[in-house]
Amino acid sequence: MAQGGRRGGTDGRGTEKRGGAGTRGWFRTIGLMVGVAALGLGGTGCASQESMDDLRQTNRSLANQLAQTRSELDEIRASAASDANYRSAAGSTVSELQAANMRLQRELDAANQAYRDLENRISNIEFAPLNPETDRALAQLAAQYPQLLRYDSSRGMIRFASDLTFASGSAEVQSTARASLQALGNILNSNAAMGYDVIIVGHTDAQRPSASTQQRHPTNMHLSCHRAIAVRDVLASLGVAGPRMQAAGWGENRPVAPSGPNGNTPENRRVEIYLTNSTGGTYAGVGSTSNSIGIDSATPPAQIDPTK
Repeated sequence: MAQGGRRGGTDGRGTEKRGGAGTRGWFRTIGLMVGVAALGLGGTGCASQESMDDLRQTNRSLANQLAQTRSELDEIRASAASDANYRSAAGSTVSELQAANMRLQRELDAANQAYRDLENRISNIEFAPLNPETDRALAQLAAQYPQLLRYDSSRGMIRFASDLTFASGSAEVQSTARASLQALGNILNSNAAMGYDVIIVGHTDAQRPSASTQQRHPTNMHLSCHRAIAVRDVLASLGVAGPRMQAAGWGENRPVAPSGPNGNTPENRRVEIYLTNSTGGTYAGVGSTSNSIGIDSATPPAQIDPTK
């Protein structure tokens, strides 16, 4: 009888080897082992404890393997679904980025063309004295702020010192500059000056922007443009009509004084404002064909900051 029990155990282990390839094979193996065990018990009336223990151990092992395989299959299915979603999202993102890049390129091309047009316009300005009323008002403004303004009546140009308008490396107009800009805005809004368009041009010296400045203004060209825009925004807030004004920047490329050590030259840090006869055809003043005002700001007298 013991021999019959061992034969049943041997068949069970043999079946385990044949069925270890897949989940369905495991189920058949488990069923066959149970059937063999039953035949062994029924035929002999007794089975060795060793064979029964082997069957139970094999059963538990196969059940654990089945559970692990099912878990791994679920993970594979989930990963496949995630990969499909990722590929779909990535494809969509690439398309969106390509479209955005094309749009930005078109905008950049348009901006470059506008800048070239403005550059040509500035280069072709013919300086002439302003009409008498505007000339007198600007001369009085320069006399009121002698440390801040210089006025060239023969050219119709007034220049504001930039170090009094902005903090070092900044494009934010300081509060100390707003009184002078307010006075300038009043002049620009006067009947005598209403016939002029206003071109605002920023300039820097040749100093390389600091690392902290580069985070906001990567180059001197950026800084000069941003400062011109800031002055334009202040004048617009003071009532000067936006369509009358343009803003641009030369960076360090149009110095008015030789560059100092390490490029530090306060005279070259400035914002200039040019007055030209309105392209819209409205002209309230007398006389000139085109005129210029230069700016860099501040209000009452202040010490010039030697930094940029």
